[in-house]
Amino acid sequence: MLSVFISSCCHHVIAMSAKPKQVTRLADYTPPAYLVDEIFLELLLREEETHVRARLHMRRNPLVEPSPESLRLDGRDLELLTIQLDGVPLRSEQYLLDHEHLVIPRVPDRFVLETLTCIHPHQNLSLEGLYGSRGLLCTQCEAEGFRKITFYPDRPDVMARFTVRIEADQSAYPVLLSNGNRIDAGMLPENRHYVVWEDPFPKPSYLFAVVAGRLACHAGTFTTASGRSVDLQIWVEPENIDRCQHALDSLKQAMRWDEERFGCEYDLDLYMIVAVNDFNSGAMENKGLNIFNAQYVLADPLLATDANYEEITSVIAHEYLHNWTGNRITCRDWFQLSLKEGLTIFRDQEFSSDLGSRPVQRIRDVLRLRAAQFPEDAGPTAHPVRPASYMEINNFYTATVYHKGAEVVRMLQTLVGRECFRRGMDLYRQRHDGQAVTVEDFVCAMEAVSGRDLGLFQRWYRQAGTPELSVQRSFDEQAGALQLTVTQHCRVHGQQEPGAPLTIPVTLALLDPVSKTPWPVALPGEDPLTAPRERVMELTRTEETWRFIGLPKAPIPSLLRGFSAPVRWKTTLSDEELAFLWEADTDPFNRWNAGQQLAMRVLLSLARRPDDSVPDSFVAAFGATLHAADLDPALKSLAISVPGMSLLIDAMEAADPAALFAGRERVRHTLAERYREGLWAVYATHQTPGPYRLDPADMGRRALKNAVLALLLALPGEERAAQVAAEQVRQADNMTDLMGGLVPLVHAGRIEAVSLLAMLEQRWRQTPLAMDKWFAMQALAPVEQALEQVQRLMRHPAYDGRNPNRIRAVVGSFCHGNPTQFHALSGTGYRFLVGQIRDLDGYNPQMAARLVTALSRWRHFESRRSSAMRAALEEIVALPGLSRNSYEIVSKSLV
Repeated sequence: MLSVFISSCCHHVIAMSAKPKQVTRLADYTPPAYLVDEIFLELLLREEETHVRARLHMRRNPLVEPSPESLRLDGRDLELLTIQLDGVPLRSEQYLLDHEHLVIPRVPDRFVLETLTCIHPHQNLSLEGLYGSRGLLCTQCEAEGFRKITFYPDRPDVMARFTVRIEADQSAYPVLLSNGNRIDAGMLPENRHYVVWEDPFPKPSYLFAVVAGRLACHAGTFTTASGRSVDLQIWVEPENIDRCQHALDSLKQAMRWDEERFGCEYDLDLYMIVAVNDFNSGAMENKGLNIFNAQYVLADPLLATDANYEEITSVIAHEYLHNWTGNRITCRDWFQLSLKEGLTIFRDQEFSSDLGSRPVQRIRDVLRLRAAQFPEDAGPTAHPVRPASYMEINNFYTATVYHKGAEVVRMLQTLVGRECFRRGMDLYRQRHDGQAVTVEDFVCAMEAVSGRDLGLFQRWYRQAGTPELSVQRSFDEQAGALQLTVTQHCRVHGQQEPGAPLTIPVTLALLDPVSKTPWPVALPGEDPLTAPRERVMELTRTEETWRFIGLPKAPIPSLLRGFSAPVRWKTTLSDEELAFLWEADTDPFNRWNAGQQLAMRVLLSLARRPDDSVPDSFVAAFGATLHAADLDPALKSLAISVPGMSLLIDAMEAADPAALFAGRERVRHTLAERYREGLWAVYATHQTPGPYRLDPADMGRRALKNAVLALLLALPGEERAAQVAAEQVRQADNMTDLMGGLVPLVHAGRIEAVSLLAMLEQRWRQTPLAMDKWFAMQALAPVEQALEQVQRLMRHPAYDGRNPNRIRAVVGSFCHGNPTQFHALSGTGYRFLVGQIRDLDGYNPQMAARLVTALSRWRHFESRRSSAMRAALEEIVALPGLSRNSYEIVSKSLV
């Protein structure tokens, strides 16, 4: 890859070749030469430094032949103070030490290795390993953070039992937490104290966790299906103690659901969650001690929107559900990451679907997939669900691994059936509890219970790219038969040849164009009277033809119902047929999707031909959906939504964000003008009088009310809408309605937003999560001078360039969420991002690498923007000391 990169880039980039980055490959996997049975870890916390004593009980792995004589441990940014092998101190010439590893040339078959190291958590700005966060000390060890705490074989297939002793000043760190069960505690001289924790279950080092600081506990209990009582504790900063009840309720719901749906019962006597403000990701499933970004724990009506409440429920569930799919059964290596993340995303999606509206949840999941994963799969950083290689594993916590991985699991359930899938999950747990395993182990369990050969299906794990389906149809009136010829084509970025054909489940129904009801879907030789009205067809070759009989007239096909496969569909349905499905499809997902497909046609056409008018047929179809009596408010709020900019950019060749935005605004203006009175009627009839309630009915009413208000604000000079929105902000007793009125005002550049933002700045200045919203809504505003506004926000006293949430709220929102202004023709957005990467990459390369992906698909844009984006990437790749996180993204983007 490097040689191709050098040949395709400017001369000033060639100097990078002097320092090639090491690539890790799945094909090179070998089992660990040495195993750890037990580890005793002692952390002596002090103000300036922390001493870490590690005692490892190790042995040669009997499965590795021949076994190497030398022992190699991972370690980064560690100061080695002492080292002993079986109680005997080692002299410096008896081991080798560099900035990444500790190597001991000769060790016995069984031995105890003890090291004492010194680390400086308060100077650790990478937020990996042990680090400081607003007076707390906490850890983040996935994927390779444990090596920043002590020397260890830091890989997921080394599983050990951990005993952890933490010692600290009681005044500074009164609460000392770690994994497992607390087995000892006591006071020491000089106001110091200690706590000892023991985790009885072997775990990989990435699941180790420690938290120390001044925290308050919101407690509860849960009684398992077998009758055991489990203590539940949510630890937060004292001022947030009243914002934990929703997280606790969500945890209990997840625990009960996993027992009922998958027969999985919690295995320890204590389950803890800690909320911290400085966290690179959303949350971490450390065994028995989850560490969360505070935004996914803390909630009250004036802090969290309805969507925030639902996100908290989902993320709490996701981390809990990892207890069996990730912790008790973990990954053999990091290439198997989707084995825990994709599977657990699927499980938390199912949990959320069972808890609320399954159609609404499905639409939201697919929107996330299309907005993030489809573009990733079409660009230079595309990779399979199970990658074949990586330079930096933190770059592979991606939408592909998580969300496409979840879709692969969902397809597997569709193919084998829900009951069979549950039996497969049971067998998977029985076979592999306490093991580090592979994707093949999971699929083999499904093969065993279903009797199916799933070898071809496993291509989904090995092949990048999103398949595109095209469907040709013909109807034989005399025979009453419909013929569908379905073709799949998978273009993989950087490859001349298309990908191999995949197993694609296509769930379909055939709708009567008059009665709008499904007809039986009968295959040749079947009795149409007994045939199902929906069935799953399996596409396994590049092209297949399916014939359906017993049809009185040509039906309108409803294909890929429920989004039965993560594919793009090149539809041949006419505008009239899509409008019919938007109004009448009996599958809620396909009903929504038909409207989105029709809107995309209109929007892309307007971007190419801006003088065209918005088609009357589309406007009429929108009106029919707006006034449909059979749609619940939550589903209707989605059904009348106009596709977002990220979806439009992904769908347009030689993408022009400005043209797309202009077309989108024209459509919104046209719809609002045509249905002004109808929209106001919907707004009036979907109020939620009385105190705030977090129930599906009220949440749906708020969603629809705020959706139509935002659409009304698309009308230039619509003073009534601006006044109503401003008053809604002032009177709101909940964050959902406040943001529902304020965000469209801010994004429309309305003068009313200025005083409201000033009011809220004063109200929220001591509440970090609320201030994140204040920052983000302004950074997302698609207004002229947006970049200048972002730069002003970064000079605000509350802006902290070391805090990931604040960086995401401002820099991330602008670069990833404001495409119209980030992609301004002047190129100032790209130059701004170069400066941010230059500043951020040295101390938090994870955040830098995530930000730089905004430039990855430079080839997808029209030529002027494309050239400027490439120039920005070339400037970044030439930065001295560029991290391997950012280098991997940039170098792949430039190839």
